[in-house]
Amino acid sequence: MDELGARAAALVARRPGDARLRRVGTSRAGTPMWLLSVGHGSRQALVVAGPHANEPVGGATALRLAERALADPLLTEGADATWNLLLCLDPDGLRRNEGWLKGPYTLGRYFRNFFRPGFLEQPEWLPAGAAAAALPETRALLAVQDELRPFLQCSLHGVDVGGGFVELTDDLPGLAPRVAQAAARLGVPRELGPYDTLYWPALGPAVHHIPPPQPGDLVAAITEAAVESTWYHPHRYGTVTAVVEAPMWGVAAVEDGSPPADAAALLRTAGRTLRRDTRLLGRLLARIRPYLADVPDAARLLAPVDDYLLVSPRLADTWDPDVADVARPLPPLSTAHLAALRIAGRRVALRTAGLLHQLLTLAGRDPAGALPELDRLIDEWCADYRDGCSARWIPVARQVEYQTRVVHAAFELAARHAPAVSRSGEPGWGAQAAVPMHGE
Repeated sequence: MDELGARAAALVARRPGDARLRRVGTSRAGTPMWLLSVGHGSRQALVVAGPHANEPVGGATALRLAERALADPLLTEGADATWNLLLCLDPDGLRRNEGWLKGPYTLGRYFRNFFRPGFLEQPEWLPAGAAAAALPETRALLAVQDELRPFLQCSLHGVDVGGGFVELTDDLPGLAPRVAQAAARLGVPRELGPYDTLYWPALGPAVHHIPPPQPGDLVAAITEAAVESTWYHPHRYGTVTAVVEAPMWGVAAVEDGSPPADAAALLRTAGRTLRRDTRLLGRLLARIRPYLADVPDAARLLAPVDDYLLVSPRLADTWDPDVADVARPLPPLSTAHLAALRIAGRRVALRTAGLLHQLLTLAGRDPAGALPELDRLIDEWCADYRDGCSARWIPVARQVEYQTRVVHAAFELAARHAPAVSRSGEPGWGAQAAVPMHGE
């Protein structure tokens, strides 16, 4: 987290006339939230990195985008554009993931050090609407959106296991082939049927349309994400939001569009497996919860555990053809969809197990004897990813380059239709040097 700010400050010190760094908010733990801006154009592009705590690739992508905007005038003066890059939306959560960020990059290390806050603490969501936004990180992002009124917003996300895909609030015709080209060049699988887009319209292979927000309960919001969010908040300004997902571990099967041999049997298996794992994890939680009262900040680790255990039966029922809602049948499923569902079910279980493992490690004691069982489950489920799904690590440099190319494609396509405006979008813009961070 500190490295992001330091590298951005060094970039501004090198090019003070073209780049500026300003503090746009403060996290719950008092961490500054930095916005790096490059260029002087009237049309604003906003890039949001680190919206989910366990998805760090966006910070590196933001710095890569800044470097390229400084190096290529066509991205700034030539497009009458300013690039505004929020370096991390959830800096406190990112710090909690630093246990795996320096490697070695193994699935077991990742899940044992994984952190992602509960649904109500994720700063992109607006469960009660923008006016009631409670998190300071959310309010900071909303203020930046209202100030800049960007023609394009890119939210940089990461998929731990699976493939790359894009979600759009409005169509950008021509994006799908650009995504395919970037993915093929860099060896990144495209995820053709992510589980959270199961009922969403497809705009092209691995490009999906985010439906307008609908009122719903917490479970529906977690499983389908079609709720009020900072993705749709700037829509009133004509903003197109692109959620750009880049995978850490790639799985080739998620881009297999062929029809499966027996979809119903595979769906039943996925549902049964998730229910079994949920019951097992629920029993483990019941055994260890009495010993967690004195664990520092245990509530923040338990919140996502409770969310995952709440949502898992709903997911299993949605997938299982024997119990699925007949009023909302599953769409036609490809092999890619089924691979994504299998990965999603395993992901929920592994994240829950990893968080429980951390809670016991922090407690420093294990009177219930649950830690060896959690270690066994994590090893077994990671092996299923590695051997059963053929998950392979994608080097960070390739993750960053893939995400950068997709953002550039979205920028180029959105800029063709974005009007010029007579405002900088940033008060006090000038050629003066940025205030050094240590001087704030």
